[in-house]
Amino acid sequence: MAREGLIRLPVRLASLSRHNPKRRPRPKSTAPQVPPRAPKRARPRIEDRPKPPWHPVPLVEIAVLVGIVCIAVGFFSRDSTHGRTLLVLGFALGSLGGLDTSIREHFAGYRSHTLVLALAPTVAVTVLLAVAKVAPAVILPVAVAILGVAFILLRGAWTRAQAPPQRQ
Repeated sequence: MAREGLIRLPVRLASLSRHNPKRRPRPKSTAPQVPPRAPKRARPRIEDRPKPPWHPVPLVEIAVLVGIVCIAVGFFSRDSTHGRTLLVLGFALGSLGGLDTSIREHFAGYRSHTLVLALAPTVAVTVLLAVAKVAPAVILPVAVAILGVAFILLRGAWTRAQAPPQRQ
């Protein structure tokens, strides 16, 4: 019997609801609003990597593999002139393989390799000066100057490669 009486009572559920649209909204916080962060820059995808002109042929990978083989053979016969020559050839081929990829990615705007590319001419000039038996007191300032100039020029090239093309 009591159930029948309760069912017939007029109850307004809207007034009991917490989500009543007639109520004034309360501020969520009294703390000052924090400006939204800038969206994170998406990492470049591997599919976007610039392809070499000889794309279907894995020339860079072959050069690195031959370089590794030359290093291994040259290491075991490093006491002879032939062994030392193979070591130098192996290091050169491996370095050229990595340098090729770095150059393509850097100048295409895919990924910055400024320091690696700036070190390449620095190392080349340093080796040439050392072979020419120039005093070490001269080699160091020349190497630092070449590194600095190359870094600045390559950083500018990276910035230009990153800039979107301008409409005319």
